[in-house]
Amino acid sequence: MERFDVIVVGAGMSGASVAFELAKHSNVLLLEREQDAGYHSTGRSAAVYIPTYGFEQLPLRVLSLCSYDFFYQPPHDFCSGNLVRQRGLLWVGDQGSTKLLETKFKAMQDAKIPVNWLDNNALREMTPCLATDYSSCGIYDPTVGDIDVHELHNSYLRGLIGMKGRFERNIQIKSIKRPANDWVVSSEHVNFCAPTVINAAGAWVDEVAKLAGVDPIGIQPLRRTAVLVDAPNQTDFVNYPVILDINFNFYFKPEAGLVLASPSDESLSTPCDAQAEEIDIAYAVQYAEKAFETHVEKVHSSWAGLRNFVSDRLPVIGFDRDFPGFFWLAGQGGHGIQTAPAQSRLAANLALRKDIPKDLKEMGLIEEMVSPDRIINRAN
Repeated sequence: MERFDVIVVGAGMSGASVAFELAKHSNVLLLEREQDAGYHSTGRSAAVYIPTYGFEQLPLRVLSLCSYDFFYQPPHDFCSGNLVRQRGLLWVGDQGSTKLLETKFKAMQDAKIPVNWLDNNALREMTPCLATDYSSCGIYDPTVGDIDVHELHNSYLRGLIGMKGRFERNIQIKSIKRPANDWVVSSEHVNFCAPTVINAAGAWVDEVAKLAGVDPIGIQPLRRTAVLVDAPNQTDFVNYPVILDINFNFYFKPEAGLVLASPSDESLSTPCDAQAEEIDIAYAVQYAEKAFETHVEKVHSSWAGLRNFVSDRLPVIGFDRDFPGFFWLAGQGGHGIQTAPAQSRLAANLALRKDIPKDLKEMGLIEEMVSPDRIINRAN
């Protein structure tokens, strides 16, 4: 039986990034049950860095902002190209949403976020294809960028292997037991052991916990749908910002010369290979037609992914209070990609029983905010 310092279960963005950070100090094994790492959530994300996304909640704000430098100035030997391309984000609303936009703008200003208020003329100049009902006013955030998720994820995996970390695919875990001081992770053909197991299995974290005899945290996988449709005629849509409805009914972004449209759905799901449902595809098309006053002739493709939450919609990062050596890295929801650089540093420090990274601590993050201990009503 091979022994490691840490075994990480799940090679999506969360698992890959924390394994990379831990490999700087420890002998790490990263396990993935699929052939392709990041297949279920990482590879189906909106791929956008939005520092203001979830800024009302301090842990999300800190993890997002403290990832900024890594995205825009990554270590010289980390990746082969840029990780982020500036895109910008435009918050819009129908004519009944002006007050809501004003409230959002003031809150962002109070939080020192460098956003701009756009009146009708400025909004029409930036996005002339928007329907009249969505063109009265808006908020523009220039800090938003497109993330090269594939490059980010693969760079973490390459870095892990370059530091002599181990990465195993196609591992179907059958049991996780702790007969003594080590956890023993067993598949059909091979066993591994380590004093620390990090559960980064995304939608499947509660199932992995049950294999280990650990009480689940009540993870809630929520399905989100996206479609690709043609861009409005006579527009330079490839250079448009992300367009996000202030009521969170939809968002659009340029994607490969087309429009990626999502109805921002959150349908409760079981852990699975999520598929887009016809009703959600129809909603995405309906919002695109309404917002652009156009007719969608064809849906070029559609897909769905799972965004995973616990009851308070904040990440769960830390050791389980009742099961020594069992570490949770779960519940990132829609923030897993854009918080990965800071979250992985935080998780690695906590797994190594070190202090919270200085930059996160200075912004007010404390361990209790993300600890599994805060999940009072744990699932049975």
